[in-house]
Amino acid sequence: MKKIYFVIVLMAAGTVAFGQTKVGSTAAPFLSIGIGPRAVGMGGAFTATANDITSLYWNPAGAARVGGSAATFSHTKWFADINFNYAAAMLSLGDWGTIGGSVTYLDYGETEITTIREPEGTGATYGAKDMAMGLSYSMNLTDRFSIGGTVKYVQQKIWNTSASTVAFDVGVLFLSEIYGLRIGATISNFGGDMTMDGKDLLVLYDIDPGSFGNNDQILAKLKTDPFPLPLTFRVGVAMDVVNTSDFRFTAGLDALHPSDNSESINVGGELVYKNMISVRGGYKSLFLNNTEEGLTLGVGLNYDFAPGLGLSFDYAYQDFGILQNTQYFSIGIKF
Repeated sequence: MKKIYFVIVLMAAGTVAFGQTKVGSTAAPFLSIGIGPRAVGMGGAFTATANDITSLYWNPAGAARVGGSAATFSHTKWFADINFNYAAAMLSLGDWGTIGGSVTYLDYGETEITTIREPEGTGATYGAKDMAMGLSYSMNLTDRFSIGGTVKYVQQKIWNTSASTVAFDVGVLFLSEIYGLRIGATISNFGGDMTMDGKDLLVLYDIDPGSFGNNDQILAKLKTDPFPLPLTFRVGVAMDVVNTSDFRFTAGLDALHPSDNSESINVGGELVYKNMISVRGGYKSLFLNNTEEGLTLGVGLNYDFAPGLGLSFDYAYQDFGILQNTQYFSIGIKF
């Protein structure tokens, strides 16, 4: 009962936090992009499953239940020729818990610089990039209850202007005795606001354009407004509906309450054959109006060379409506 009470307290804390944040624009929206083909293929309903290295993103409490050390690299060709990459590693410390590190990198590519005098381009280019680096820790408080957290450095940059801040993720995971039902909850991206700053904001300004002969070339800097991070509260449930020596079917459901959008639900499932071949499917953003997200599909291949040592390959497809689709690829190793 104490564990269930702790989960309820976390839910209540998330509700209070969102009561202080208005729905609207936020900085660093890339923090809301789902990580890993496995979780994406399951429709993003992964908060209560969280039993692989991508739990560092979905629910850091789950990292302590992976049962070993692991590393992964994931690449996504986002729409508009945007590259989205994620790399992570975690180390099991036994009874002392699990530590992990991750890097998320979004590259918007290079754009040619044009001016009024050179509308066809100056020959130079500029780029825009987003990055988050996280350090995680999780541990099993009991055989059924786990807790974890992540501290991360977040940065957005375009040309010579950038913004950065520090944010935190907190998660809990509870394994109930009710048919193996799992309950998870997380609060993600709790941190300071981001304000753009840099030499691109320097301008020449005339403080009194109505006066003749005054200095109309005063060096000034544009002041930008601060924007909050996309604070997100998730609560999820999952269960192994079928669990035999040959087959395992996991079903999951996540309810999301983000600060920059309306509430929605993700659902999904995974069918695994002999812990080697996986087929996944799901649907994202149910009950959310004007969304382009929807159907997700995925497959995975896992091969163990020895107990505790293996490789995994995963692929996922996500429908984005008029934005067509995105495809996720990843390779992982456990040791």
